[in-house]
Amino acid sequence: MTQKNYTKHFLLLSVLLFVLFFVNISLGSVNIPLKNIFSVFFGNVDVKESWQTIILNFRLPKALTAIMVGSGLSICGLLMQTLFRNPLAGPFVLGISSGASLGVAILILGSSIFGGYFISNTISNWSLPIAASLGAFLVLSAVIIAANKVRNTMSILIIGLMFGSLTSAIISVLSYFAEASKIQQYIFWNFGSLGNLSWQELSVFGLFYIIGIIACIAIIKPLNSFLLGENYAKSLGVNIKKSRNVILLITSVLTGVITAFSGPIAFIGLAVPHVARMIFNTSNHKILIPATAIIGGVILLICDSIAQLPFSEFTLPLNAVTSLFGAPIVIWLLIRKKKIFI
Repeated sequence: MTQKNYTKHFLLLSVLLFVLFFVNISLGSVNIPLKNIFSVFFGNVDVKESWQTIILNFRLPKALTAIMVGSGLSICGLLMQTLFRNPLAGPFVLGISSGASLGVAILILGSSIFGGYFISNTISNWSLPIAASLGAFLVLSAVIIAANKVRNTMSILIIGLMFGSLTSAIISVLSYFAEASKIQQYIFWNFGSLGNLSWQELSVFGLFYIIGIIACIAIIKPLNSFLLGENYAKSLGVNIKKSRNVILLITSVLTGVITAFSGPIAFIGLAVPHVARMIFNTSNHKILIPATAIIGGVILLICDSIAQLPFSEFTLPLNAVTSLFGAPIVIWLLIRKKKIFI
């Protein structure tokens, strides 16, 4: 594929992302015409005050969150599939998401034992993100330590899966002894949500997101060299241990922060990199990183729009929609294309 064709694909995807961004903002239990949304963005004070509040304080942060979550998870999935050279690897294989879930589970399910109720009332909206971040950081530290002890990259994958199993077991024990209302609260968090972030929380999330994206761009050369194996990467002068740790750190931080603020979002990180490879027909990360980011944002905006059940006050679990909507598309693409670049 020529550079001109890449430009055409990027242009079409960018336009699609822009359109879906405004479509997502227009959907909800309150019907707001699209022209009024543009009026709010251009500072028109003639629009209803209630509509301005809904758009600026709820729908706009949610749409921005969808783009950052979708692109962030997709890039993390791409990094993991490249590092482990495994098409089934995703952002959650290191157990970071499970660690975040464990932090939230201890706060919600173990509140009567660990004083989580007091912490929740004290920190307010920040309690769940802080608990999830601490859990993710705990697992991240363990994974980084393990990565420096083993030479085989696949061993890190297995260690990450074991951490995930361990945290799931602890959560199961907490669930067994927890009250029904607490279990329900944890299940709702586990469904995943994009609409709970204030502008202050979104700014913190955005800071980590930008740092993660910049770091990904900085390691494009090592990523491309990993595609042909560690021995080839060494021959190019790539520091395998350092590059591996950087990739693990970027993925862990991005995945941990995303899970902390939006809950565990399924499917996106695993499937979107494959979609990007098939559309662009390349394995070059200089193309794949921006492509994966845009496609991830597009798909999560679509899934969130479907989850809102347009013209209805009900909202479906986001995780259910991402899998129901995305899995058949990926299966169809795989059957049609019959080739994956890993």
